Amino acid sequence: MILLLEFLLVSYMLYVLMSSIYRSYQIDQHIAQFEKENEKIADENQRLGDDFLYYTSPQYRDKIAKQNLGLVNAGEKVIILPEDDTVVVSAVEKQAEDSKRRWDTYTNLQKWWIFFFDRERFRR
Repeated sequence: MILLLEFLLVSYMLYVLMSSIYRSYQIDQHIAQFEKENEKIADENQRLGDDFLYYTSPQYRDKIAKQNLGLVNAGEKVIILPEDDTVVVSAVEKQAEDSKRRWDTYTNLQKWWIFFFDRERFRR
């Protein structure tokens, strides 16, 4: 009977010990999770602080005034770029395009004649 009571007492002590270890493990997991969240919040806080400093800086105010209100500081020149996609063609490219267009107007017989007998015109 005493052995049975001692066995029950030891079992109860093991149960209490294991449950306290398990609670300690859960608390450690919660602490680790909260530390990760704190790091994320600290990073976001740092980023927002940097954004606040940027948006309150004189450079940002100057940039917004130039974009929205057309501010021009002394000594600056305004350059307005066109929004359309205008393509500038060089003289060499235009000459090559004209030559190709002219070549397309020849008949097949004329092209062969130029190829074999009129090499000077073929090079143009």
